[in-house]
Amino acid sequence: MEATLELTSRGPEETQRIGRLLGEAAQPGDAFLLVGPLGAGKTCLIQGIAWGLGVIEYARSPTFVLITRYQGRLDIHHVDLYRIEDPMEAEDLALEEYLAGPGVCVVEWADRAPHLFPDSSLWIELAYGQGELDRTLKMTAAPGRGTQLLDALSALRT
Repeated sequence: MEATLELTSRGPEETQRIGRLLGEAAQPGDAFLLVGPLGAGKTCLIQGIAWGLGVIEYARSPTFVLITRYQGRLDIHHVDLYRIEDPMEAEDLALEEYLAGPGVCVVEWADRAPHLFPDSSLWIELAYGQGELDRTLKMTAAPGRGTQLLDALSALRT
């Protein structure tokens, strides 16, 4: 049975803090799959994940290059499928190599090719909240590794 956790962020710094906790808890092979409308905070969350993994750089969305690699405690493969129009196009990116590797994959617009990702992935749906800077993050995970990641965030439940 899938586990879910819903958090509310009151601004970009809080979204980054949630990401940082995910990054600190990340292990080789983890996949964070992000979905949500433009401006909902996907890249902001990824910045926090990268910082939690010890990346010094400021992560930016790789919309035009599709995949960017950052080096930290673990390599991060930041994938952006925004420009993918057909799920078959995503298969040409060889994502399975990144997903099976010793690093961490973080994928924006993962819903454009959901069939490519392992069941152990953590799905994170970001949405606009009530206030201008508010965002909701609904995280869904299959039993196992994904549930462990949710447990790392359970203290943040609002």
